[in-house]
Amino acid sequence: MNYSGKTVWITGASSGIGAELARQFAEEGARVLISSHEAEELEAVRKTLEPVSKDVHTVVFNLGNPDEVLATAQKVLSDFGRVDVLMNNGGISTRAEALETSLEMDRKIMEIDYFSGVILSKVLLPKMIENGYGHIGVTSSISGKFGWPLRSAYAAAKHALFGFYKSLWAENKDHGIRVTIFSPGRVRTNISYHALLQDGKEHGKMDPGLDKGIPPATCARKMIRAMKRNRKDVLIGSSELVMVWIHKYCKFCYYRLINRVSVN
Repeated sequence: MNYSGKTVWITGASSGIGAELARQFAEEGARVLISSHEAEELEAVRKTLEPVSKDVHTVVFNLGNPDEVLATAQKVLSDFGRVDVLMNNGGISTRAEALETSLEMDRKIMEIDYFSGVILSKVLLPKMIENGYGHIGVTSSISGKFGWPLRSAYAAAKHALFGFYKSLWAENKDHGIRVTIFSPGRVRTNISYHALLQDGKEHGKMDPGLDKGIPPATCARKMIRAMKRNRKDVLIGSSELVMVWIHKYCKFCYYRLINRVSVN
């Protein structure tokens, strides 16, 4: 399978994994819609893709504003007719303990990392069903598999993705709908720079662990390969993924190690 002639919409595409997904889908001949709230950065990504494809379009909106998310999804359907592949990739992380995190921040993270994708999926799904095909890719995290210190709001949102999208797939798999949930570990992106501290300010620095992570291009390539194989639940990363298996098969070890293993 390739994505030539398909319409692919990618959120969180102004840098990192999203920008690499855009490049690789464009190389396959897809019509690519790239989204972020950062208009200048998004346009810069589009320009870098001009030698690859002239069929790349920017769609600027804020994942944290549900009314804007809904209106944008409806406009995209009106303007482009359909979306064959939706990559719910946009999100934001935290670097704050649960007791220090305000409910306002908890809700903000949930709005961006969880509800925005739910809104987009619900708007686009009926047309996908009508067309007999649709694939929703969801960027979760290994934090969606278990909790990490300083990640309570982020981990909660990433856990929620599994419940919603696994249910959505079960309800719609007979209509040609595919869902793939990705759980990356350490990927060398800017996510730690923009992660929110307890006061709402950005973390503003690269975590040492992330700096040693796999390149975004590698992550994007593995994501697309998994979607072509119609995989449902995909781990992507390096040695840090061992914690997923420890959590799954050796709970005692997980509870002993969780405060000893560096999450940064």
